[in-house]
Amino acid sequence: MTALSVEDSPDYGSPAWSALHATDPRRAVAIITAAEQWRRQATREAWLDCLLDEDPERWFAYVTADANDYARSIASDLARRSTQDELTARRDVRIPARHVVATPGWPPIAIPGRPGWVRSLTRHGRQLDHPRLDQEPSRDPARHPRLPNGGRVSAAA
Repeated sequence: MTALSVEDSPDYGSPAWSALHATDPRRAVAIITAAEQWRRQATREAWLDCLLDEDPERWFAYVTADANDYARSIASDLARRSTQDELTARRDVRIPARHVVATPGWPPIAIPGRPGWVRSLTRHGRQLDHPRLDQEPSRDPARHPRLPNGGRVSAAA
C-alpha cells in the first residue's frame, strides 16, 4: 500500500472494486490485501488441523474459548432465572375455590356451574339456591305460553 501510495481501497470483488480501472493502484492493493487474508486463513486452518492431531484437548480449548467467555458473561443472569421445573410448579399451583356465600344487603350471587341459578339469603339468614327471578322469558318458540299447547305440535297433526 505504501509503495503504491494508496491509503484506502475497496474490498476485492465488490462492486466498487469492479468499477475501478484495471490500471488503478487501489485495484492492485485490494488484490494483495485479499491474498494476504487468504494466506493467514489457510495458515490458521493448517495450524488448527495440526493441533487437533497432536493435542485434541488444547485444540478444543482454543476453538471453544469464545463460547466459554460468552457463557461466563451470561452465567450470573442465567443463575438468577427460574428453571423450567420451577416455572411449571408455579403454574400448577391451584388456588382453592371460594365458596359462594350470599351476603346481607347484596344482590343474589350467580352459582358457578348452574346457569340461571343464584344464591341468596332468607329472612332467617339461611343460604337458599333458586332460579333467577329476573331472567327474560324463554325465546324458544316451541315453549311460547300464548300459543295453544305451549307452541308444541301435536302428534295428530
